[in-house]
Amino acid sequence: MDLEPISYQASDRPYTGFLADGSRGAPAPGVLVIHEGGGLTGHAKASAAMLAEQFGMVAFAMDLFGAPAAAGPGDVARLRAIVQELRADVAELRARVTAALAVLAGHRHVDPARLAAIGYCFGGAAAIELARTGAPLAALAGFHAGVLPGENEAIRAKVLLCHGEADPVIPAARIQAFVDGLSAAGVDWQLHLYGGVGHSFTNPEIDTWNLPGFRYDAAADARSWAALRQLLGEAF
Repeated sequence: MDLEPISYQASDRPYTGFLADGSRGAPAPGVLVIHEGGGLTGHAKASAAMLAEQFGMVAFAMDLFGAPAAAGPGDVARLRAIVQELRADVAELRARVTAALAVLAGHRHVDPARLAAIGYCFGGAAAIELARTGAPLAALAGFHAGVLPGENEAIRAKVLLCHGEADPVIPAARIQAFVDGLSAAGVDWQLHLYGGVGHSFTNPEIDTWNLPGFRYDAAADARSWAALRQLLGEAF
């Protein structure tokens, strides 16, 4: 499926995301796709295309960093610095995801009453921060997602977390602490924990980075996508 590049602004800075339209012209759910710490690469774009092709939705792979996509391990330090800046400035992080959601919700084929967000790695943390603003999301899914400290009472979405038990970046105990907070806030949540699976397990590109504990896992990838399909079926 062809993806349409869409330029937009957040905090007076330019960004370009990529939209996949599987609506066939009828009002359809819209899903915001937020890339992982490696930048807006083929991984997030492929997810957007699959959401459009398989589920008949409109999916927008947003640009979280406003920077060129990573070319490989040589970009790790630059990208890590961008992530650290956004972790320290949650208001700016929220501004970027809110602006991208507005682009998606305003698309001519999107039903703005049926919105969702999915995020990978740091993009998962960004999706959670979007939900914490009280954004009108029916569903939120985080794959090997980061989590920032914060309150969860404003989350309106059904939450799905798919996580590797052997993730060295986001330990399973941190995810458990987050879902404990979701329970306290009365949020509808589910956690799928995959034994022996590390970080970035959904990304076929990750093995070329040769990062310890980062590994694509085809079985966990397929299982987590099936869980997403079920979540979106419930929400929409």
